Amino acid sequence: MLQRFFWMCSGADTDILRNSSKAEQTKYAGIGATVFFTAVMATIAASYALFTVFDNIYSSIFFGFIWGLLIFNLDRFIVSTIKKNDNKWKEIWQATPRILLAVIIAIVIAKPLELKIFEKEINQVLLEQKNELTLANKVQIANQYTPEKNSLQKDIISLKSEISTKEQSVDSLYETYISEAEGRKGTLLLGKGPVYKEKREKHDAGLTELNELKKTNKEKITDKETLIASLITDQKNQEATTQPIIDGFDGLMARINALNSLPWLPSFFIFLLFLAIETSPILAKLIAPKSAYDFKLKDQEDAVKTWVEQKVHQRAQVLKTDMHLNEEIYSDLTEEEELYNYKRKKARELLQQQADAFHKSQQKVIG
Repeated sequence: MLQRFFWMCSGADTDILRNSSKAEQTKYAGIGATVFFTAVMATIAASYALFTVFDNIYSSIFFGFIWGLLIFNLDRFIVSTIKKNDNKWKEIWQATPRILLAVIIAIVIAKPLELKIFEKEINQVLLEQKNELTLANKVQIANQYTPEKNSLQKDIISLKSEISTKEQSVDSLYETYISEAEGRKGTLLLGKGPVYKEKREKHDAGLTELNELKKTNKEKITDKETLIASLITDQKNQEATTQPIIDGFDGLMARINALNSLPWLPSFFIFLLFLAIETSPILAKLIAPKSAYDFKLKDQEDAVKTWVEQKVHQRAQVLKTDMHLNEEIYSDLTEEEELYNYKRKKARELLQQQADAFHKSQQKVIG
């Protein structure tokens, strides 16, 4: 039962194989088993690849099974269409497009399995890439908010500098009127005279302006600091919003790119393994000598071809004979007087009817 299933997988004629030798049956069972297990590997590979996309095991298995059936059908078609010929070069030319198709199938099957085999190494590469993307994302977001924050910081520094300058001016006025009272500067007279009072009034006026300036600028500074805090909050919120996108950077294309950044030799050997598996049925049929199965299959095909050619030739002869008979029959009929008189009579009746119809139509026109 299993052997017959593998015969079916090989695309061979099971009726011929039943009457062939054990060696022929074993050979085609081996070819069919290779085709079948290649499809199984394709199913596993496609299921894993689709799982990285859909993140749903049931959908991945379903579509992976469909993909496996497709690969099975292609492999079976490739193997079954290779016919043994007496000319080896003709066989090789016949197998060339099928080998190219087998190479493409091997690449498609091998790549998802490479992703699974080197999963830990790929995860490490993806982690490094995610860290780089996170840093780059923070820098990019910061560049959006930095100019406005710097502008607000400059305004705050300017407001504080304005207060500091005013404080220095008030302190200078304070020192002036104190020095005048102590007789160290100004009039050099000890005591609180008119000059002292004048300088004291200037200081008091400046102190009042300073207090007003401090109150006004403090409110402005508080508003600008609030804006800076709001910008920082918005920046952090944007970083938190975009981070899940970076965390989800582990799709199929990202993993393939990460795999390509790893050393190529291990991946190449895995590809060679699947290439050998995929092309082995084709190469087996090319290398193997023409066997009893091939002769029997050729005999069946030639029998059908001969039968079809005979039918085509027979129909052509029937048509040729029928045309010749028709020519002879119609040639004889042209010489029969009875047929001539009958057609003459009918032609006369037709002309009379036309004349009568024309006469009636003319009478209607005249009125």
